[in-house]
Amino acid sequence: MAAAGPIEAQPRLAQWREAFRAFGVRPRSAVSSVESLLRRAAGGLPRIDRLTDHYNAISVAHLVPFGGEDLDRYAGPPRLVRATGEEHFDVLEGGVVVDSAPKPGEVVWRDDAGVTCRRWNWRQCARTRLTPQTRNAFYVIDGLGTSAAEDVSAAGADLVALLRSGSPDADVRIRVITRG
Repeated sequence: MAAAGPIEAQPRLAQWREAFRAFGVRPRSAVSSVESLLRRAAGGLPRIDRLTDHYNAISVAHLVPFGGEDLDRYAGPPRLVRATGEEHFDVLEGGVVVDSAPKPGEVVWRDDAGVTCRRWNWRQCARTRLTPQTRNAFYVIDGLGTSAAEDVSAAGADLVALLRSGSPDADVRIRVITRG
């Protein structure tokens, strides 16, 4: 289901652009993670580590934003909230961890220690990113629009199949959070 034609013409990506605009983010300053991947995909998807490479490929195949977190590095439960602007967010820039804060009202994933992903699914923090040492991964697949449940379910099924192909005894638990 990967994109054919110009990226801007993809209806699913347009939905994310509108969602970002709704909380004050202009497309020139940030786009969804799947749009960012598609913009770089012409030269091949970036190679990061096995777990991240898997979810990036599935994200592009299904045109859904996808994120992966090291659950052992979480402090408390993950939650999707609007930022106050005072939260801690650490990001890698040029190989160095830099602290920054989201803008007030920005939609963020966070735990008790701070923001784990800014602008819903735009940029992940350094603290909880997947690494080759990750043993307990937490994946977030985001969906919007009328086909969101089907899109997320299909991408999740592909991830589970891929994880189990490499680790048949993997303990996989799925939790679907819907609006409501």
